Amino acid sequence: MKNPGGVESCRLVTLLEAALVREARLWKVPVFKNGRIQGADISSSQHQEMIVWLGEMSRLFKFCPETFALGVCVLNRLLSTVKAQTKYLKCISFTSLVLAAKINEEDEVIGSVTDLVVQSGCNFSTAEILRMERIILDKLHWDLYTATPVDFIHIFHALIVSGHPHLVPSIGLGSGVSWDLATDTGPARSEHQKTPPGFQAALWTRQVQHCMACHQLWQFKGSTLALAIITLELEVLTPDWFSVFTDLLKKSQVDSGEFIHCKEMVDEYLHSVEFSLPTNAVYIFDSALIQDKERAWSPTQRARHAQKGCYVQGESDEYYDGFGCLYNEETTPGTEGDDVMVLFNSQQKNISPCPPLHPVVN
Repeated sequence: MKNPGGVESCRLVTLLEAALVREARLWKVPVFKNGRIQGADISSSQHQEMIVWLGEMSRLFKFCPETFALGVCVLNRLLSTVKAQTKYLKCISFTSLVLAAKINEEDEVIGSVTDLVVQSGCNFSTAEILRMERIILDKLHWDLYTATPVDFIHIFHALIVSGHPHLVPSIGLGSGVSWDLATDTGPARSEHQKTPPGFQAALWTRQVQHCMACHQLWQFKGSTLALAIITLELEVLTPDWFSVFTDLLKKSQVDSGEFIHCKEMVDEYLHSVEFSLPTNAVYIFDSALIQDKERAWSPTQRARHAQKGCYVQGESDEYYDGFGCLYNEETTPGTEGDDVMVLFNSQQKNISPCPPLHPVVN
């Protein structure tokens, strides 16, 4: 992203102020009491599952992150307004995403409602979706477009680039952390790979999407949530993070006490997500198995290894003799091409997939 200059900085501040006004006017979330939405029979876990499901549907339909965020905001606003029943929760969630797509997405991306229902695997009828659309629009007074946490991520990122151009290299490279946007596999270490402009904004967007699935974090407005995520990253990216943070805090008009509480909860939640990943399997070399194979080898096999320079007397036997198991030396010796086929077949029969290593994340 190029340095927008002073004029663009003023425009970004105006854009932020407008977003804050929309958020203050329309932001509303359901209140949870005794593990359920107050006045309804929807539990916090069911609510969270629906948000995760909306994320899956958004990726399936190839919607942009702004559409997912707006769909979740519409869902939360409706659940805080009406007493919804659990049996209608999935239909409400799906319709909220469809309405958000009609606002943010191009017509060729959305397609027809019937096609979306078929792709989702749900058994809704078109009439049910249209009826739910009218209910949501009526209850929310046809005013759906509110500022979402994803919107604030982009605004804050632009403000950092505009007001602090010396941080552009750090923000652009993401401190060696990259994100596979094609496969959506999460952060990956890529120290020698150049990252495109705005790459750190994409990382922050994915983090805020993870946080949007946590109902405990919905007590904070989107501006506060976005600022907390960005501040946590800035602490790692640059030693000059505090001056950047105070500048954003002043412009966003976020209460400092509420921000500190939000930042602590976000940090704890993102770490819990990170460490909830399955641990890497550790494979230990067992020389006893190699020694058992060595006792069963014939003199011909030993001589063949000696000719190849792979056989060494003494303590190294247990390591070098292991190549006999790899190349399946117990079979009848043949041509070099036959040896390759034996190796391939042996690997296919005794395949033991090793799980990929988890990348280092901030």
